[in-house]
Amino acid sequence: MRLKNKVALITGASQGLGAEMARRFAAEGAEVFVCDLQEALGRETAAGIVKAGGRAHFQPLDVTTEDSWGRALAAVTEKCGRLDILVNNAGINIREPIEEMKAESLDAMLAVNVKGPFLGIKHAIPLMRRQGGGSIINMSSICGMVGHKYTTEAYTVTKGALTLMTKSVGVRYARDNIRCNSIHPSTVDTPLVQILFQDPKRKEERLGEVPLGRLATAADVANAAVFLASDEASFLNGVSLPVDGGLTAY
Repeated sequence: MRLKNKVALITGASQGLGAEMARRFAAEGAEVFVCDLQEALGRETAAGIVKAGGRAHFQPLDVTTEDSWGRALAAVTEKCGRLDILVNNAGINIREPIEEMKAESLDAMLAVNVKGPFLGIKHAIPLMRRQGGGSIINMSSICGMVGHKYTTEAYTVTKGALTLMTKSVGVRYARDNIRCNSIHPSTVDTPLVQILFQDPKRKEERLGEVPLGRLATAADVANAAVFLASDEASFLNGVSLPVDGGLTAY
């Protein structure tokens, strides 16, 4: 097991990509804290992991609130006494172009996509330093690496900020054996994307830009996260890892 006896906290883990990562981490031996605002779904995800033989706990978490992060990390400390892996997965995308976007919409995206990971890292570092190291994984996007013509400007702003936050943290806290890396998926095949693909033009656009000719799957992204969280990636730090079928290689 690649994550045996490690403790992981994953945000936005009640469903979708976050839930897939939680299940994979648990299958690889980690004790997982499923963190989200959606309590019913989060508890269901954690219960499913336990039923499958893994170890998981649901922890309510509003990533935009420092007090909520404090409570979450206190719960991790009380139950496990350590934190080996932090995955900042929670994120939102309000799909309004820059000319139409309200300032309040931009504020909401910055709060979840940038402030959330910032606060999580702030509170995780002391725990990781105390135990001699850890792995922080930030879920960015291809939009954190390149300008993407099918994605709004505000989302690119937040993911670009997260990319450089990752590198900055990786450089500063390497001395504490804390690694910080980011994952950059292209469009991931989710129920919401399938709704988007009811428009044949949008489906053609998204598939046509990927050299491998398909969408990323949640498993593709979870595989990358398991690798970065594991000791196999012990010399990877400050890396922006594309999971994009070659899209950013153009």
